[in-house]
Amino acid sequence: LRGQFGAALRRTACMTLEKRCEPCPLLRTCPYPAIFQTPAPASHPLQRFTDVPNPYVIEPPPMGTRVLPPGDRLEFGLVLVGRALEQLPLVAYAFQRAFRVGVAKVRARAELESIELQAHGAMIPVWDPESARILEHDHGLVVPRFENESDARLEFVTPLRLQHQGTPLQAQQLHPRTLVTALMRRGSLLFELHAGIRGLAENAPALAAQAQALQDERRLEWRDWTRYSSRQHSAMTLGGVVGQWTLRGDLTVLLPWLWLGQWLHAGKNATMGLGRYELRVGGK
Repeated sequence: LRGQFGAALRRTACMTLEKRCEPCPLLRTCPYPAIFQTPAPASHPLQRFTDVPNPYVIEPPPMGTRVLPPGDRLEFGLVLVGRALEQLPLVAYAFQRAFRVGVAKVRARAELESIELQAHGAMIPVWDPESARILEHDHGLVVPRFENESDARLEFVTPLRLQHQGTPLQAQQLHPRTLVTALMRRGSLLFELHAGIRGLAENAPALAAQAQALQDERRLEWRDWTRYSSRQHSAMTLGGVVGQWTLRGDLTVLLPWLWLGQWLHAGKNATMGLGRYELRVGGK
């Protein structure tokens, strides 16, 4: 899904037909790199970046091999952040082109049938198939208020790949601080670079210290996830941990980040859907 989406998006958006984006004079204005290959800022007060998070996440179907017979339906999720939300019509068109050409190794073809918005506990149709247009809709996301919460359970449904010096961490190597700092870093960069919202993690040291004081219980196991790379014409294995991770302690100031992480995902390869979890607070 990711590889064919990126290829179709480039074919649709590219005006200069340059082989590489970096020397293109339209690098900073073209929607393709803005969405799929975001250029790192020339300078940043946090550090010098070579790669920065892209403003999309593709959430694939549940893990496991499936064979879809002709006429069956494939459903997957898509998260867009900041200015990428304004490009939903372009993103939808790119997926249409991708599926007309064919996806995966077998180049399976399909037609886009519907796009639905997850909001207020329901799925709201926002796609008009007759005109192939996006309907007007409110795409805002409001973080709920949390007060005096001391128990949260994260159910990771796709592998979480938190790394230290390039090496993925096993379940016994994880700590709540590792997770919280990763969520703050990813979230603050996404909102700064793609929505112009700065300073979301100004109190990061205090939040990291708060996470350091938490107690946790991990029922996590390692799971490998294999994907086919269209660019490299080979299968790639990406491993991480899945299962339950329970956090206990003073969670009130940390929960907004944990809540947002359900959409933004955590850890490496988040754009492919890794690091996805569902949050349950206070037994809810």
